[in-house]
Amino acid sequence: QVQLVESGGGLVQAGDSLRLSCAASGRTFSSYAMGWFRQAPGKEREIVAGITSNGGSVYYVDSLKGRFTISRDNAKSTVYLQMVSLKPEDTAAYYCAARVGKFIGTTQSEYSYWGQGTQVTVSS
Repeated sequence: QVQLVESGGGLVQAGDSLRLSCAASGRTFSSYAMGWFRQAPGKEREIVAGITSNGGSVYYVDSLKGRFTISRDNAKSTVYLQMVSLKPEDTAAYYCAARVGKFIGTTQSEYSYWGQGTQVTVSS
């Protein structure tokens, strides 16, 4: 199992960039695929990006391709989400999650462990 803590959120203007980090406490981080999800008020939590346990493959929701980049450093037990060209519609609480297995999942039910979330607010 793994414990996850997100950081790096904040208030930015449209067009700005942020890098979110998710630090894991656990002995088997490198065995888990990881995902980033986001949830805006009144909306469902949705997948943003995913990465396999060894970082060899990544997934992005189509609408975010080219703006968001997921990466991981297994030596530091950390997964990152680099966000550029932020838009007001990116405003949400962002969560990282761990999946028991090496392959990426795209739904909440496929992930067993969740962080507390970090808020990203993008003004126009």
